[in-house]
Amino acid sequence: MAHHASMDYATYAKTGFLIGVALFVLGGLGEIVGSTVLGGLPGWERTLLFDMEVIGIALGLFSPLVFGVVAPLVE
Repeated sequence: MAHHASMDYATYAKTGFLIGVALFVLGGLGEIVGSTVLGGLPGWERTLLFDMEVIGIALGLFSPLVFGVVAPLVE
C-alpha cells in the first residue's frame, strides 16, 4: 500500500475560482476601458480580452466543481 500525500482541495478550489473571477474582470474592464479611452481596439486585442472572459467563466465554474466535489470523491 502506498501512502498518498493529502492535497488541500479547498485551497485549490478557492484559488481557481478567484483566478477565474480575476480573468473575467480584467477581460471585461480591458474591453470597456480600451474601447472608451483608446476609441477602439485592434481585432487581436478584442479577441484576447474576450478569450480572457470566457476562460475566466469556465475556470470559475469548473475549478470548485473539480477540486471541491470530484477530486475528494475520487481519492
